[in-house]
Amino acid sequence: MTKRDITIKTADGEAGAGLFTPATAAAGRPGVILYMDVFGPRPALDEMAGRLAAAGYVVLVPDLFYRLGAYGPFDAKTAFSDEATRKQLMGMIGQTPQAMTERDGGAFLDTLVGEGVTGKIGTVGYCMGGSRALIAAAAYPDRIAGAASFHGGNLASDAPDSPHLRAAAITARIYVGSAGIDHSFPPEQSARLAQALREAEIDHIIENYVGMGHGWAVPDHGVFDAAGAERHWKRLLAFFGEALS
Repeated sequence: MTKRDITIKTADGEAGAGLFTPATAAAGRPGVILYMDVFGPRPALDEMAGRLAAAGYVVLVPDLFYRLGAYGPFDAKTAFSDEATRKQLMGMIGQTPQAMTERDGGAFLDTLVGEGVTGKIGTVGYCMGGSRALIAAAAYPDRIAGAASFHGGNLASDAPDSPHLRAAAITARIYVGSAGIDHSFPPEQSARLAQALREAEIDHIIENYVGMGHGWAVPDHGVFDAAGAERHWKRLLAFFGEALS
């Protein structure tokens, strides 16, 4: 596996990204866009992207906050316990709404194709990236074959850009792994999302990871759970193995 730092031209500027390529090229190899959590690109996400690349996927990890200039680095274990840092992070999310990331999606997909991806493409997102992975599937239904969200928040909220409102546009398979207790994705949202996906006749799974906290799958989070993370990897690789084959 190799990593290159690249720059992607978008409609709004230039986004930095990490590109992770399998060691062995294969015909029809698939690609994955990994949508970051709020703490941004960093070694923990590199590690995760590298594991996907080792499984045979060309993986792109774009900086979704590129419009905001230099920021961080943030300590995922402590950032939200500091009020000033928490306020900064929430402000960064507010300045990067779903519509911006959706608009960038075409450039992200084109980058993977330009890097030799000739097979199917999937998305996976963590925390704030979970909803963006699903929105991408709705925005680019002819290009995204599988979308996964892990401890994604507000997947079926009252917001006008909530992913569940776009379910009818999705053609991809969907996998949602939710934290056992997560105030950003409570049971009523899970039920609302399930109803929307079922009514849209989307092939989907919503799985509750009992005992896991929001952020359990990302290795530098304070609530990281090694056993839960391995379960997530088992599910994700099986899901992409089917959806992107």
